[in-house]
Amino acid sequence: MPCISTCSVRSLTYPSVLSANRRAVRVSANCNSSVPRNENFGKLTAGYLFPEIGRRRREHLEKNPDAKIISLGIGDTTEPLPRPIAEGLSNASLGLATREGYSGYGAEQGMPPLRKRIGEVFYNNLPIEADEIFVSDGSKCDIGRLQLVFGPNVTVAVQDPSYPVYVDTSVLMGMTGSFDKSISQYKGIEYMLCNPGNDFFPDLAKCKRTDIIYFCSPNNPTGAAATRSQLEELVAFAKKNGSIIVYDSAYARYIEDDNRPQSIYEIPGAEEIAIEVNSFSKYAGFTGVRLGWTVVPKALKFEDGSPVITDFNRVMTTCFNGASNVAQHGGLAALDEITGVPAMNELVGYYKTNAGIIRGEMENCGFKVYGGVNAPYIWVDFSHFGKTSWEMFAEILEKTDIVTTPGSGFGPGGEGFVRISAFGKREDIMEACERLRKTFKK
Repeated sequence: MPCISTCSVRSLTYPSVLSANRRAVRVSANCNSSVPRNENFGKLTAGYLFPEIGRRRREHLEKNPDAKIISLGIGDTTEPLPRPIAEGLSNASLGLATREGYSGYGAEQGMPPLRKRIGEVFYNNLPIEADEIFVSDGSKCDIGRLQLVFGPNVTVAVQDPSYPVYVDTSVLMGMTGSFDKSISQYKGIEYMLCNPGNDFFPDLAKCKRTDIIYFCSPNNPTGAAATRSQLEELVAFAKKNGSIIVYDSAYARYIEDDNRPQSIYEIPGAEEIAIEVNSFSKYAGFTGVRLGWTVVPKALKFEDGSPVITDFNRVMTTCFNGASNVAQHGGLAALDEITGVPAMNELVGYYKTNAGIIRGEMENCGFKVYGGVNAPYIWVDFSHFGKTSWEMFAEILEKTDIVTTPGSGFGPGGEGFVRISAFGKREDIMEACERLRKTFKK
């Protein structure tokens, strides 16, 4: 009896053949792939907020090629790196050209001296250890990595308004339903309204229980920094519900008020229910250098008792090769007690002065203004104009050649507001204020 080869049998029975045939039927003349698209991308309502602002800016310039655009929209730093910090980057870069200074792959969790120094500067006398600090290429990237840790089957709450990455990455991960145009919200996300009526802190008694709570203080975009009592309430709420808080403190160094914590871990017991993300971007001008960190305490556990830090470490070692060794040396220079920290504080102070100038001018124009104190963002109420945030964005751009950010881009709670960023050159800030005054002063 002739032998039937394994390959012949597979060709008759292996399901991939039938599957491939079915896929082949789906391929049209306009497609070069039979791979289905990730359906979660189809849920996104439009392009990510800031690229969309960039697109509209380019369109305005095409129509008005002689316009002098002042960009106070995207929160990108403008001032040169402080010299001590730049020298740290430069020395590390030049060191790579020597046998003694060269380094290749480093620890994915970050250089031990940098992890230790972050702990000393930002978590002194707090229940955080150096090996709970993970150095990365930025807090925005870490939020995406945290989504991998949590997976698609958790529920999510966000401040409304809030930084768009919390919502958009949740959508991409498959945590949400479709977008409901009637209320401008995604099904499956708990939007915790934060507005002037509640002092920009959600009424937690009215909020549904979720697995994950994204909370940013000082808030982007409103500039509201939570008080100690508010954060105590948030921590108690999370503990009661068995939730995990992802606390974004990327602007914490702008806080001046002692009653407004710079870290969630200033609240007793927060290490049991909170992860904190932070960044050198707005402290040391590292928006392009890219360096941040995430704190995952060992005391934080999943429902089954397993440590969250174990899974986050696995994600970091699986999907990441560590932050740039040059950038990490820049971070060490920024945290040098004698030269770096004072230079970093001076840079933060520059933008805080900008914020005060903008806030004062908008108040002088008769607007209700929030933020601009303890934060680098100014949140301006334009609701009495009877226009949407995007319409006000367009009017401001058309009449003043100033790029702002429409409040509704941060969530439905931002409708009627416009965010103005204090990240800009002082001369541009002054000129922008003059243009706004001439256009909008009552």
